[in-house]
Amino acid sequence: MLPIRDRGFAHPIASEITPHDAFREGRRRLLASAAALALPAHAAAAGPGKRTPLAATRSNVAGAVVMDRPTSYADITGYNNFYEFGTDKGDPARHAAALRTRPWTVTVEGEVRRGATFDLDRLLALAPMEERIYRLRCVEGWSMVIPWIGYSLAELVRRVEPTGNARYVQFVTLADGAQMPGLRSSVLDWPYVEGLRLDEAMHPLALLAFGLYGEVLPNQNGAPLRLVVPWKYGFKSTKSIVRIRFVERQPPTSWSRAAPQEYGFYANVNPQVDHPRWSQADERRIGEDGLFARRRPTLMFNGYAAQVASLYAGMDLRRAF
Repeated sequence: MLPIRDRGFAHPIASEITPHDAFREGRRRLLASAAALALPAHAAAAGPGKRTPLAATRSNVAGAVVMDRPTSYADITGYNNFYEFGTDKGDPARHAAALRTRPWTVTVEGEVRRGATFDLDRLLALAPMEERIYRLRCVEGWSMVIPWIGYSLAELVRRVEPTGNARYVQFVTLADGAQMPGLRSSVLDWPYVEGLRLDEAMHPLALLAFGLYGEVLPNQNGAPLRLVVPWKYGFKSTKSIVRIRFVERQPPTSWSRAAPQEYGFYANVNPQVDHPRWSQADERRIGEDGLFARRRPTLMFNGYAAQVASLYAGMDLRRAF
């Protein structure tokens, strides 16, 4: 087992954080009164090009609000991996307007006592919305800091009551060639699928996200709901989820099927285990591309070791990559 070390990362003080202007102004309006926080669920799905507010309160979950400077709204929504809309980083922003996020349902099935098909309004009302500022680290070597809105995946897991046979959770995303031009590519087998161990899915930091920067998720960021697992590489965070399965055996995942020598099931951020084609020891923070921008040292578990390292006690984190 690899030791978990303090990489010496220095957090900036809170006064140095400069959030997106519209988010800041929107937050002032939303917090002006309790009534302003009560956004009707039916208003929480924006059509193409629209920016709809989504109210939330700041999370008090340990580790859920990092002090890093948030990445700009423009970078978060303009630089994406969402291969269903193309493999270029700008393709999702160019092509995702065609995605229809209403009506939308998510089917929960498998080893659960209360399997069900949830419509979007029911999911939005399932638990109070929280604002969480998470680091997102891509396996390609870049990172962002994103103010997400959502609630712990555990809220949904508890309600469907997994059976004693449930050990893993598989997430299946939308695959609609009429809306998603990237499905014509053979880069992956569609639909996109990913998975977590049940205890990972139950960890309070694992997030079902419905929005970012005080607004409903833009289509290119995984509307209308996506998974965010901040201690893992970004490809674990499935977008536009339509099905969640509870299973006994470790489920196949899209990238581990496509390139098993490069992408393992766990995908925990580990700077001591390189990708076969590049180092993972440091990263480039999107939005810090100036002449003197420095690459940052990659943090073990993306900086969430204090919260999640116990999940992997006794495991060889070089083999379980």
